[in-house]
Amino acid sequence: MSIASCVGTEPTSEPIVGSAAELDRLGDEIAELAAHLDAATARLLDLIREFDARGGWNTGFLSCAGWLTWRVGLDPGAARERVRVARALGTLPRLAQALARGELSYAKVRALTRVATPETEERLLAVGRAGTAAHVERIVRGWRRVDRLAEARETARRHASRALHVYHDEDGMVVVRGRLAPETGALLVQALAAAREALYQQARATETSAGPADVHEETPTLTQQQADALGLLAETALHHGIDPALRASGTRSSSMSWAVGPPGRHARFRGNVSAPGVRREPGGDAAHCGWPGRRGRRPYPDHSSRAPARAPPPRQRLPLPGLRPPFGQGHHIRHWAHGGPTTLSNLALLCRRHHRAVHEEGYQVERLPDGELRFRRPDGRSLPDVPSQPSVAHDPVHALRARHESQGLWIHARTAMPGWLGERLDVGWAIDVLHPLAVRTRSE
Repeated sequence: MSIASCVGTEPTSEPIVGSAAELDRLGDEIAELAAHLDAATARLLDLIREFDARGGWNTGFLSCAGWLTWRVGLDPGAARERVRVARALGTLPRLAQALARGELSYAKVRALTRVATPETEERLLAVGRAGTAAHVERIVRGWRRVDRLAEARETARRHASRALHVYHDEDGMVVVRGRLAPETGALLVQALAAAREALYQQARATETSAGPADVHEETPTLTQQQADALGLLAETALHHGIDPALRASGTRSSSMSWAVGPPGRHARFRGNVSAPGVRREPGGDAAHCGWPGRRGRRPYPDHSSRAPARAPPPRQRLPLPGLRPPFGQGHHIRHWAHGGPTTLSNLALLCRRHHRAVHEEGYQVERLPDGELRFRRPDGRSLPDVPSQPSVAHDPVHALRARHESQGLWIHARTAMPGWLGERLDVGWAIDVLHPLAVRTRSE
């Protein structure tokens, strides 16, 4: 198949205007400028990676992508993709250099960074240089499909290798040795920690009630504490009974509080996993509190003078940039501890992130005479509502070319042209040749 055969033969709606040489020059200018833009994109990604690593976005924003949506005007999805590609290129120098020289388009690099590793980077770079962006996307999809199959096989292998061996030693002690799935292992570690805490509280209570002469001076080691905790877990499970329905009902991933230990003496802990046979305490995770206050406690002390009579009006916007959540928290502009009243004129509706920034990170807020709110950074500089417009050269294309020439980067119309000659792409054969798992299987 030739390249010409891939081009539609239907007549165009508009006749071709101009000589073939003029149109060729126009096409070359498009290709050259596109390569310049890709090279400039490489510099942009370098800046984003450095800005992200140094935390320059942490001025009220949740992430570097959130800052980019506000400061640069990117769509949130595009901003997250820019940050992802920028981070990936930090470990993929060959792909980063190819993009910086304009040899690969950003579309190709974006696709290749989804699967590239330092070990496979050179092979995938050859794919990017040889094929079009559509070819690269198809190969990456096939590559990820092989990765998912390999991950599924590895997960099944790990699950099949789970085991627990319990046997008696020569001196009568019981030896326990096992290999658990990651989720089950995390469950066991958290349950053992709760049981150790229960035994520690029990020991403290015993020492308090006993005289100084009855207190044991020797403290159990961590391994001994782990053994005692495992015994407590077994005793607790037998005492309360084991209900296998807990696993099927989905409580393993529920958030609640647990009580471990003998009746009347429990050590409670909170988490996102549960242990069979451990008594549950409802309300383990406190409900979200929309007003200032700690999670799980009343948002205000029991003083009617401090409790607001009504919430700030819903039309009041969150004045800090970068976050627009559906829920807000009422912030006292003048703190109530300093005599600030709980009135609408002294309240501002802030999201949780910005509320914490004002209280704990040094940001300042004040209300102007016209009712508007002004925010300041910890260093006293004003935080603008909208970003300032960047300065742009009168002829940005000429400035971009001059910048690249000063860096010794010579880009022409064929810099990013792929080596594809029009032949049909065999994705299966390409994956079989390129993917490390396929190569390893073939060599074995």
